[in-house]
Amino acid sequence: MKIVCFHLLNDYSGSPHVLSQVIRGFVSDSFEIDLYTSGVDQKGFLSDLYGVNTHHFSYRFSRFKLVSLFLLFISQLSLFFRLLKYNREKVTFYVNTVLPFGAALAGWIMNKRVIYHFHETSIKPKPWKKFLFWIARLSANDGIYVSNYLRDKEASGHFRTFTIYNALTYDFFKQAYSFNKEFNGVVRGLMICSLKAYKGVNEFVYLARMIPEMEFDLVLNASNQEIEKYFSKFMIPENLHLHPAQKDVHPFYREADLVFNLSLPFQWVETFGLTVLEAMSYGIPVIIPTVGGITELVAQGENGYRINAMNLDEIHAKIHELIGNESLYKDLSTNARNRSMDFSFGHMYKQIKDVIEYSIISHSDTTSPILDSIRQNEIA
Repeated sequence: MKIVCFHLLNDYSGSPHVLSQVIRGFVSDSFEIDLYTSGVDQKGFLSDLYGVNTHHFSYRFSRFKLVSLFLLFISQLSLFFRLLKYNREKVTFYVNTVLPFGAALAGWIMNKRVIYHFHETSIKPKPWKKFLFWIARLSANDGIYVSNYLRDKEASGHFRTFTIYNALTYDFFKQAYSFNKEFNGVVRGLMICSLKAYKGVNEFVYLARMIPEMEFDLVLNASNQEIEKYFSKFMIPENLHLHPAQKDVHPFYREADLVFNLSLPFQWVETFGLTVLEAMSYGIPVIIPTVGGITELVAQGENGYRINAMNLDEIHAKIHELIGNESLYKDLSTNARNRSMDFSFGHMYKQIKDVIEYSIISHSDTTSPILDSIRQNEIA
């Protein structure tokens, strides 16, 4: 059977990372996979996937919101018409995030099975969010949510819903678990995120200033040029090291003693937190926001701490509590690694495959009566 997968922007962020894992599972189970994503010159987790028929469409993110919106509409309009070729094929459409709405509409009008993999909730402006989720409610047959928080907040409509947590690959687990972390004090902090103010990037800079006795690494899903432009008006402390997008993040986790997610909940609510899970697999305690699906990973005071990123003084105090307490740190580290074992790729993929197979069995129609009627009128 053929599965057609869609993702808007191919980069090194969390949602394409998860899709790349799922696609590798599909390929290993001998599904035929077509993948549609942004331009061939854009590199990310969806680049060069083995056994996948990859198709590209034109889309680029712009720092100007109206320009991004225009480019997105053009890309999805073009994609919609390209996908009508699947009308007479038995395929399942797998839409990753709510942004590839052209694919969802094409699947709906052709009477294909449409499965959404929901990753986000913090979409602005509100009319834009309402439009995207309206398309999802109209077209989806099944909805996969990355946390109970997201499912409770956004699940509405006629389709079946599932909570399926993200997971780490076998290879990532293997590398992480083979590393034995030794306690040499809390001397290095790490945050991996997009170059967005709502991700707490500015707060991380301020935190580095507050604790000059520690080193801090900030790995950003951006180029060196974008980083230089963003921070051109900042006074970057000597203990803060800025890094562009990385395909291999293992060296950073091996050096880190604490990992942070400082997203600002009033601007961006984390629905899962893949970098937090990666850190925990290395036995690294984490500091995360107080709301969102990310809190389902961290038990307060057991494998990390939930602290609002606006309360930098509280974060500062917690770090200093850990610096001089080896016993507390080792307890948090052990619990973090143990908790990460609950998020295996095998368990995640089995659940997604069950959704896929149910869709194939329960949806036998392969053509759209709407398109067939149009085609017959054209011939007549």
